[in-house]
Amino acid sequence: MTDRFTIGQLAKRTGVSVRTIRFWSDLGLLSSTRSSGSYRLYDAEAAARLDLIRTLRELGVDVPTVRRVLERQVSLSDVVRAHIAALDMSIEALRLRRAVLRSVAERNSTTEELRLMHKLAQLSAAERQQLIDDFVTETFDGLPDSHIARGMRQLPDNPAPEQVDAWIELAELVSDKDFRARVRQMAVTGASGTSTESKPPTEFDATFAQQVQTLAGEALKDGVDPASPEGQAILARILGQSDRDRRELADELETFTDRRVERFWQLLGILNNRPPFEPAVPAYEWLIAALRASPSPENR
Repeated sequence: MTDRFTIGQLAKRTGVSVRTIRFWSDLGLLSSTRSSGSYRLYDAEAAARLDLIRTLRELGVDVPTVRRVLERQVSLSDVVRAHIAALDMSIEALRLRRAVLRSVAERNSTTEELRLMHKLAQLSAAERQQLIDDFVTETFDGLPDSHIARGMRQLPDNPAPEQVDAWIELAELVSDKDFRARVRQMAVTGASGTSTESKPPTEFDATFAQQVQTLAGEALKDGVDPASPEGQAILARILGQSDRDRRELADELETFTDRRVERFWQLLGILNNRPPFEPAVPAYEWLIAALRASPSPENR
């Protein structure tokens, strides 16, 4: 039994084609001797090197790096770790691409929407973060930092498919100039309202918020017209003993009532793995309509 293999025997033993073995041999990656008939002969060590070369090449390791590994200029473990990281990045890119394509299929998106969605999904984690940071800087510039601003900065590095959809929608939202201006208005108004002595209950008051969600929410679900006697009776129950000017209260509540802003928070919740919450804005919109339909104080 010989411990030498011809190139054909080595190909049969390893499953690597004769042409590839010859190519790698010509590059100096595999050593061989010559038979009396000038045929290449390989030993068991060459067969083991061939297995390693094939594995590294299948992992995408380039030939110069393979040579460095074989010559022990770099450790095999270092190369493997580097390629694990590269594979992780490839898997992430493929997962993002799959999520984008699935979203396009479900939304029946146009070619232009596909282009935009693909572009947004391919942003790196750093670029995703920069987009949000730019939004926060513009909308909160000159205002005290708050948990709101900090919360807006939280984006996942490796989003799940449903988070990719949320990220695409969020990126489009925060890139909109009108939306930025709206959030800026809310932030400035909120920061200036430091005194609460003469202010009525607002959506930031837990008791008032509960009343709105329960009473106005049910009225909305039941289709009660805010201007109807029934709607005005529900309004009176929500306001209780408050004698605040109703038009003024409507203006104040409207400042902090925006479906797009609420959607922003819903999207951030998805991105940060927070439990979903029921939309509150529709109930406040009903309340605002009821306030605006309410007769003036002198006619009540």
